[in-house]
Amino acid sequence: MNNVPLRLERTTDRDVHGDLILRLGTYRHVCDSYYLAIDESAQAGQDVADGLVRLLDQWDEHLQRVRATGGTVFLPFDFSDQCTAWLRVSSPDGSQATVQAGWSSIEGWSFSPSDFAETAARVHDFKPVINASVECDLDDLIAAVAQNQDLLALRGNR
Repeated sequence: MNNVPLRLERTTDRDVHGDLILRLGTYRHVCDSYYLAIDESAQAGQDVADGLVRLLDQWDEHLQRVRATGGTVFLPFDFSDQCTAWLRVSSPDGSQATVQAGWSSIEGWSFSPSDFAETAARVHDFKPVINASVECDLDDLIAAVAQNQDLLALRGNR
């Protein structure tokens, strides 16, 4: 059982608006899977469930790099027409991490959720949400993302 209070969940499969919720500590954010549903890149999945699993797979890839070298990465979770929401994960030593939710003016339509690496490197206007952060062990964060990914994959295959 992981002890990092982070989860991205699909609350309904009947719509692509208001159907996702990010939980980070006591912070809750409702968002849409719309841009996951219309993602047409080569890496995109067949449906929203596949898209969410692919998104968390990329989160894991970025977090593994931080574990190896330390540093900061940005992980998107809300794709809107005029902005995007991201988790900023910072770890000076590859061991302990701070996870902070926030916003960027990068538009959700300007990149594919299934391939966000290039865009994540361009997040220079991150505006943190007050009281939307947790401090944790980086290995525990990686385990929480893997557990979240497994749950999404299970639900997608029902």
